[in-house]
Amino acid sequence: MPVRLQPPNPVDIFPVPGIQIGIAQAGVKRADKDDLTIFLLDSGTHVGGVFTKNRFKAAPVQICESILNSPARPDVRALVINTGNANAGTGESGLENARLICAELGKLLNLSPDQILPFSTGVIMEPLPFEKIIKALPNAVKAAAKDVWARAAHSIMTTDTVAKAFSNKVNLNGASVTITGIAKGAGMIHPNMATMLGYLATDACIAPELMKPLALELANSSFNRITVDGDTSTNDSFVVMATNKAAHPVITSWESEPGQTLLKALRLVSVQLAQAIVRDAEGATKFITLKIKGGKTLEECKKVALAIAHSPLVKTAFFASDPNLGRILAAVGYAGIEDLDQSQIELYLDDVHVATRGSRHPHYKEDDGQRIMKQEEISVTVDLGRGSAFDTFWTCDLSHEYVSINADYRS
Repeated sequence: MPVRLQPPNPVDIFPVPGIQIGIAQAGVKRADKDDLTIFLLDSGTHVGGVFTKNRFKAAPVQICESILNSPARPDVRALVINTGNANAGTGESGLENARLICAELGKLLNLSPDQILPFSTGVIMEPLPFEKIIKALPNAVKAAAKDVWARAAHSIMTTDTVAKAFSNKVNLNGASVTITGIAKGAGMIHPNMATMLGYLATDACIAPELMKPLALELANSSFNRITVDGDTSTNDSFVVMATNKAAHPVITSWESEPGQTLLKALRLVSVQLAQAIVRDAEGATKFITLKIKGGKTLEECKKVALAIAHSPLVKTAFFASDPNLGRILAAVGYAGIEDLDQSQIELYLDDVHVATRGSRHPHYKEDDGQRIMKQEEISVTVDLGRGSAFDTFWTCDLSHEYVSINADYRS
């Protein structure tokens, strides 16, 4: 069961002016599931994206990066997303099949293929049944509507148990601006574009040259701050869309007051989506916030956070509600900080001071540790005592169910 995560209520998920979404059943893996989703973007929409750091990139990721990094800056007018098959590890035929889908959708929409971004998620190294997807494209186009974001969040799911969608509204220079995002992901999640897909849209007016930096900034503050199992997917993609429909002056700098206001609102939705992925992580029973402070650099804090978050011993202790907290200190020690002084390290579980100056706090009682470990949400704070750098990551425990889900994934 997800950790304190409820399915989105459609009335709380706001349509974004300038975007319609079409959903259909292509039968990629199952005949009874919505597994094909298209976004139709009005002309004038600006798009930015960031993608997996895995060098074994899926075919659709390669195509998206090629389009978005093109000096010609094509006018992206549509996205096409399939679940049930990752189209990764499929070589040249995978690229060709993704291009065929974009070409066929382009014919239906009177667009060129390079105005369409493809995305896939599912099993790796299986041929993409592109004929099924092409056959279902007219149904997706016909079904296009403005107010189906919550349903779209469900249609892009794979091993997720709960759809992930959030909205926000903000006032810019007297104009109301809408922000809505959806994401999928539950396993194979690790910072580097934390297997996830994320789509964030706003009707805000944003200069096109700001879109790629915006996508990177939002990813770094949200999706690149989560980890479930340390596996970086071949398909991770996060796309930000600005339709430029709102009635406010174009934002040309993130340093401006309206730029800062919008950035804060966009970041809120991005963090909600990222945390939802961890709350719905495969087999998770605990949502864990890691606060690492006192580092010399952010990179040091990140190393410590990931060492803790990726330790099977730490994660299984959280699952068992076992305050075997020496495992956390051990992870801090092997995180890769060569000149770390263990006598300066402080460790807290929520407000319980567990360790001071690198050893057990004299007033720490195991009953207090176990009380915290039994909670569904737990905060771990490590003070390295080396400087002023601070960073936050979100992770989860490791349960029997995680093994079962991934052992049975293809069956």
